[in-house]
This record gives sequence, structure tokens and C-alpha cells, in this order.
Amino acid sequence: MIRAFFLALDDLGDRRVLAILGRSLLVTLAIFAALGLLLGWALHGADPCGWWSDDDSCPLGTGTSGLGAFLLTALGIWFLFPAIAIGVISAYMDRIIAAVEARRYPEALASARPLGWARGALLGLKSSLRVLVYNLIALPFYILLLVTGIGTVLLFVAVNGVAFGRDLGEMVAARHLDRAATRDWLRGTRSDRAVMGAIVTGIFLLPIINLLAPVFGAAMATHMFQTRIRR
Repeated sequence: MIRAFFLALDDLGDRRVLAILGRSLLVTLAIFAALGLLLGWALHGADPCGWWSDDDSCPLGTGTSGLGAFLLTALGIWFLFPAIAIGVISAYMDRIIAAVEARRYPEALASARPLGWARGALLGLKSSLRVLVYNLIALPFYILLLVTGIGTVLLFVAVNGVAFGRDLGEMVAARHLDRAATRDWLRGTRSDRAVMGAIVTGIFLLPIINLLAPVFGAAMATHMFQTRIRR
């Protein structure tokens, strides 16, 4: 696991990986920008006071609705960024894994079966939904653990670590194994993948650096898979 971490860190300097990182970030940020515009449009003219009382009225103007959209988008980035980012990166997963394998495991690249657009999109959709569902289930516990100071963060890392470990591991394994073998590999690597996922989730919690998390996770999953397969 330590070796996979440092190899993935080194791979972030590869020009091919950096190019993919740039494209995936643009797509992710464009999604949140569109979300902000949609929220601004939806909030403009809304009357929140009227939601609580028929006697009061405080319709939102352009400035107020813009501020509300900004705050909601910021909250969405904090809560939804991991799910959106992992979904977006799935569209580039083949390219990231191929770049890492070309650099470190050329023989594995030669025998790989690319996921293809359709299967990559399906895995990405499943991944995003899994992350969202896991976090929605855990949301009440996040709130309850706020009084502990750090409990919410620890639970967030644990919940998302399981989800990311599953998703990243499956995306890498699917390039080299059939479905039955992929299921066996996933069953046999639960703890390692959970640790890997927790590391990636921890990176998601760091401002600015969290932009690197999905690509770093893809590279780390590739190294973990290749190392375990060789054993």
C-alpha cells in the first residue's frame, strides 16, 4: 500500500496524467458552475418568508438569489464533489490507467481490455450513485457526531473509503479480469481497498489538493491491482 501511494504520487508528474487531470477538472467545475446558475435562476423571485407564513413576504432579488445560489453551490461542492468527481473521472479512467501501465507495467497494458465508453459510463454512474446513497444513509450520523468534533470527519472517511475503494478497484480490475474473476478479486482485497479509499477520501478533505484526489486514486488503484496480481 505504501509503495502504491508513492508510485501514484510520482505519476501525478506524468504529462499524460496531468493532461487528463486538467480535462476532468474542467468538466467537474463546469458541472458545478451550471448547478450554480440553475440555483440562481430557481431562487430568483422566490419568497422564503411565504413558505412559513401567509402574512409575510420577502421575495429574493438578483443579489440575494445570487448569494443564496453561491452558498448552496459551495455546500454542494463540499458534499457532492467526491461523487461528481469520481463519476467524471470514470470517463477518463481508461486513459489514466493506460498512462500508468504504459509507464510502469507495459506487459499489462498489452493484454488489457479497455472498458469502452459505455461500460466506463455505467461504472461511473454506479460509482456516483453508490457514493451519494452511502452518504445520505450516513447523513443523520454525521449530524449526531458533530458534537464530538472529529467523529463526523472520521465517519465520512470510513464511509467514503469503502465506496471509493470498491469503485476504483472495480474500474481497474475490469480491464484485466472477467466479471467472475473481478468479483473474486474484490472479495479478496476488501481491507486493502478500504484503506486506499480512506486515503483518497482524506485527500478530498484538503482544500485545493482535493482536486487531485480522483486521478491520484485511479493511479493508486492501478498500482495496488498490479502488485496484488503479481503476487
